[in-house]
Amino acid sequence: MAKETGRKLVASNKKARHDFHIDETFEAGLVLTGTEVKALRAGRASLVDGYVDVDRGEAWLENVYIPEYTEGTWTNHAPRRKRKLLLHRRQIEELERESSAKGHTIVPLALYFVDGRAKVEIALARGKKEYDKRHALRERQELREAQAAMSVRKQRA
Repeated sequence: MAKETGRKLVASNKKARHDFHIDETFEAGLVLTGTEVKALRAGRASLVDGYVDVDRGEAWLENVYIPEYTEGTWTNHAPRRKRKLLLHRRQIEELERESSAKGHTIVPLALYFVDGRAKVEIALARGKKEYDKRHALRERQELREAQAAMSVRKQRA
């Protein structure tokens, strides 16, 4: 059987980009059990309520939902268990230092496979205020309208 190559997206957290200002992103490996990997390969996961906690020099991915593998037996995993993240020590220290600052948190952005290995993209983020969210939506809408007007203008010419 040929080895997988490239990046295969399993789940993304669109809500995180809406609710937070993304300051810096990191790619981390995941420590998973066999049934978790099989459930992810089936393309089933949710990052919506997930967050990262740094505890005693280790980074943990918490509250991420990976459903039980349907073909699994008594060895199946708990859907919302804590999962260890594989990062360099300097990265963990930076995340711990920055997340302890007021208003910062660490959120997962995407869960994917790279060359057959499960990875998660995490971000150091600051929460947005309600008016920031409305402003971002307004900007996106104005850009969409401007592009639509330009495409109509090109068709007439």
